[in-house]
Amino acid sequence: MEEFVVYILFSKKYMKTYVGFTSNLIERMKSHNILGTKGYTIKYRPWIVLEVQFFGSKKEAMQIEKFYKTGKGRELIKQLIAK
Repeated sequence: MEEFVVYILFSKKYMKTYVGFTSNLIERMKSHNILGTKGYTIKYRPWIVLEVQFFGSKKEAMQIEKFYKTGKGRELIKQLIAK
């Protein structure tokens, strides 16, 4: 059974966050921090992992990712950063 991960990244240097989901977190992190050549995340490197949540289905992971991109979700992320 494939496992999906929702992750929240934080760029301390730029005080930016990024929310995504994947089935391969290690490769995805390489893409965000090293290999990627375009997109939002290359401008704010380096990224650290702020939060990781595991799910048994892609649908669940996508729902949680979508939640974190709402106002309430962003508030939760701000609370994580404050810790």
